[in-house]
Amino acid sequence: MFHCSCTYLAIAAGALGVYLMRKYFKGGQFTGNVSVRGKVAVVTGSNTGIGLETVKELNLRGAKVYMLCRSEQRAADAKIELVKGGCDASRLIYVNCDLGSKENVRKCAAKMSQLETSIDILVNNAGVWMPDYQTTADGHEMTWGTNHLGHFLLTELLLPLIEKATEGRIVIVASKLHYYSTAIDLDTIDANDGFVANMAENMAYNKSKLANVMYARELTRRLRSKGNNTVTVNSLHPGVIATEILRNMGAGARIFQIVFAFFMKSWKDGAQTSLYCALSSHLKGVSGKYYSDCTWMDEAVLAKDDLACKQLYDYSLKAVGLA
Repeated sequence: MFHCSCTYLAIAAGALGVYLMRKYFKGGQFTGNVSVRGKVAVVTGSNTGIGLETVKELNLRGAKVYMLCRSEQRAADAKIELVKGGCDASRLIYVNCDLGSKENVRKCAAKMSQLETSIDILVNNAGVWMPDYQTTADGHEMTWGTNHLGHFLLTELLLPLIEKATEGRIVIVASKLHYYSTAIDLDTIDANDGFVANMAENMAYNKSKLANVMYARELTRRLRSKGNNTVTVNSLHPGVIATEILRNMGAGARIFQIVFAFFMKSWKDGAQTSLYCALSSHLKGVSGKYYSDCTWMDEAVLAKDDLACKQLYDYSLKAVGLA
């Protein structure tokens, strides 16, 4: 009898340990009871992963959500799943957007200007992680051209609509990997020489995420300098998530996701900090900050270089044809 009791206690202790570990790896959760009924949200990369979960939560809370994706079919498939999950199909609208093409991004922004007079929430969620050196249609290194320049152009073109909102929020999904980036050399950022794409040291990806954080800080500075105190721009780390961002990295990446799945966040958990930045009343008027697990975090030292942030912004304006 004593042996059986010890066995049951061991099983219970093990189950409790697993539960606590999973709760820990879930990370911070956004629990605010915030309605966005009547508001307009735009989410890039919204047909899968944390983008899909972000769309779902915003729609369930009442927002009209524009799903910006490259594939109309994948967006349609995602919409079916969202409706099954309780979303209102009439408030889920697909708009084609390929962040690797400046022409396409301009068409997307023009379409949004035709459809809406203001935008309350923009979530720059889409991202790529390339296994080798590739370029966009405009000649930029693919990771840089998509993760930074594509979102930069989209945001700048939609900014007039966001400024018309009562409280416009721009949310940029960056990554903790920005801490591991080296300084961005704008003269060589598109070069093939020295391109590194392995999972342990993807400098192209890390630099694009550093640029995301720097952009949030510099856009905030520029908005405030011209007297705009209503629009906020914040960046974030969503956590380690088994999403499709590693789909181009081959079998090794897939094996990594399978082996370490227990220690990764679900799509829903990964969307929590995006939702926190988009919805939390605690962040009203707060801008230029970086968050992880629904908590403010100090960004990398390189991201706090004000001169470098300004130079990145000026370079980006020229690179996308806005200057």
